[in-house]
Amino acid sequence: MSKLTGVEAFSFDESWAVVRALLPDNLEEAARQTGFVKRLRGFDNAELILRLLLMHGGGLSLEQAAARAAEQGLANVSAVTLFNRLQQSEAFLGLLAKHVLSGLQQRLGAGRWPQGLKYRAVDATEVTEPGATGSHWRVHYSLRLPDLACDHFEVTDYRQGETFKRWSFTPDEVILADRAYSHREAIAGLLEGGTRFVVRLNTGVFALENAHGRRRNLLKLVKPLKVGQAAEWDLWFSWAKRRYPVRLCAVRKSAAAAARSQAKARRRAQQERVHLQERTLEFAQFVLVLTSLEATAWKAAAVLELYRCRWQVELAFKRLKSLLQIGHLPKKDPAGARAWMQMKLLLALLVERLLFDAEFIFPWGYALQSDEPLEGLPGGERLAADGAPLTPLFASNLSTAPEPAITGPRLSAQATAANAGV
Repeated sequence: MSKLTGVEAFSFDESWAVVRALLPDNLEEAARQTGFVKRLRGFDNAELILRLLLMHGGGLSLEQAAARAAEQGLANVSAVTLFNRLQQSEAFLGLLAKHVLSGLQQRLGAGRWPQGLKYRAVDATEVTEPGATGSHWRVHYSLRLPDLACDHFEVTDYRQGETFKRWSFTPDEVILADRAYSHREAIAGLLEGGTRFVVRLNTGVFALENAHGRRRNLLKLVKPLKVGQAAEWDLWFSWAKRRYPVRLCAVRKSAAAAARSQAKARRRAQQERVHLQERTLEFAQFVLVLTSLEATAWKAAAVLELYRCRWQVELAFKRLKSLLQIGHLPKKDPAGARAWMQMKLLLALLVERLLFDAEFIFPWGYALQSDEPLEGLPGGERLAADGAPLTPLFASNLSTAPEPAITGPRLSAQATAANAGV
């Protein structure tokens, strides 16, 4: 008998029971409250409709999902009926995704890096409908490090930009973000809230000053840097009639990396039909980041190595787009498109949760439902960390920070799945 994986696993009662345990107990009530189900019409319950939609989300067409349901005696419905149900499912699927996400967040609570802080990489990716005039959507995503697990997401239309206002941060967090988040208002908000950050500098919109309020020539600062040399400067910026201190860390790229960045800048200018400034090509030879991390604990090299970990969120997008085909929408109406994206994100979270439990906690591969966990046993109250050392994600330069030992899960379940080709 062949091994069942992917969408086939959702169609068998034994596998579905494991998935069902991760969903809310009051599933039927939630389906009615969110408007997902008003009348069943051909289905025994809302749970069955969800199973068929997840078959579709896992890779089957609507026609194939309907045929599979008939073959297995689950329901006799048409592809059109399933599509209509999908159009009504956005709020319901969003509620389920948040429930699964909450379970992941509880298990990730103990995962930390140096200095007792929590680390998050935030970013967004575009999702496009087929065709030259297809609608664009944007998925805003937050990834916990070193766990490599999603701890927040939001789906908006493409007009909703990348901004820190979309997220809720706490003073014990360090936020990693690219230059799309490099705005003075955003950075001022993080500083006022006490949240630490490492953000790629957008030299075109973010002016930096010296202690006396005079604008600094950043190219003049960084040009003397040699390859492999990291440097830092204590600078200031102004916003809303206030001045804020910030640290600039920079490193020169290798000749090959600089050439790639300059070629990318030329292509972008050609596509957008804009004049490419010489200073843009000069800045392409460097990586510049802003940070509020304490200089005594985080030297420039360590800050830049930490920023390098932001690439993990890009890899998460690649997995979403390659493994779950979230990159292009097959639905052309707004309601169906939003629901389809919510369904894909729910599937991604379910996969993360199942892999997490199977890899780190339960030798049988899933959680037993118990109202009274045994106290004092490993994995009871601290589900996110087993105390084993984790290979640092940002190499030896972290040794410039005190107490650099990093502990947490031996390897992210999501990373394990990706490496194994799941």
